[in-house]
Amino acid sequence: MTIVQLEYIVAVDTYRSFVMAAEKCFVTQPTLSMQVQKLEETLGVKLFDRTRQPVVPTEIGVEVINQARRVLQESYKINEVINERKGEISGELRIGVIPTVAPYLLPKVIGSFREKYPKVKLSISELTTETIIQQLKNNLLDCGILATPLDESSLTERPIYYENFVSYVSKTSPVYKKKSLQAGDLDMDDLWLLNEGHCMRNQVLNICKHKKASLQNLEYNTGSIETLIRMVDLNDGITILPELSLQHFSVKQLDKIRYFKSPEPSREISIVTHANYIKKRTIDALEEEILESVPKRMKSKKKKEIINI
Repeated sequence: MTIVQLEYIVAVDTYRSFVMAAEKCFVTQPTLSMQVQKLEETLGVKLFDRTRQPVVPTEIGVEVINQARRVLQESYKINEVINERKGEISGELRIGVIPTVAPYLLPKVIGSFREKYPKVKLSISELTTETIIQQLKNNLLDCGILATPLDESSLTERPIYYENFVSYVSKTSPVYKKKSLQAGDLDMDDLWLLNEGHCMRNQVLNICKHKKASLQNLEYNTGSIETLIRMVDLNDGITILPELSLQHFSVKQLDKIRYFKSPEPSREISIVTHANYIKKRTIDALEEEILESVPKRMKSKKKKEIINI
């Protein structure tokens, strides 16, 4: 049994294809298949049901692959021990970030991080919460930056800041004249929402306590906060925004912002890792850069109501 063989069976389980697994492992498909078969012969069990497409692990295969993932995680820590002794932060850091955080947090963080840690290669993907969770479990990401809590026992959450939600209100809206809002002031019929699959959509619905809207003659699906802002500007109504999205607003746009009364609805943003994660020093360095980039008031959840996902 070898580390390489364990990497191959984990890859097949992750991609559910011998061809794709070989491509991701940078070997030919016959080479990978031969090594998987050798491991099966060594163990005396079949790890995959090859008669099904996509390929799926057998019952015993699921148990072996789960153990293989733990073994690989521990083996990868050897390089971490060496780098720790050298006092060096280097290598690749694979980060998944939800789209409602990435454009408002990362531009500033990336610049300062790369300047301080030039030996680290950042690989960043904008992904939904569900995809980040799955890729963390499959070791396709080193960490995620997303709204929490997630209630996932195999993952570890490090809360880093607490971001208020604010309302962006058209001048024709009945609530435009109000200086601050309560959840009850929001009319679901006038509310522009992100589409299904975005955790912020669920949080906005939770702010509104799932108030029901009447049937409308328009259903608009978007994954972009910028589109929501544009829809309010051109078609009236209201949308809910994360506070960091306001940093480049014009004076005219800021005039449409209405804050909520205390305790203000907020979201908890965390760095999430696998419970058995590696690259601790690199992720610690990322956390430090994020904390330096967000306003001081966001580092406390005092007078805030954390909205569940």
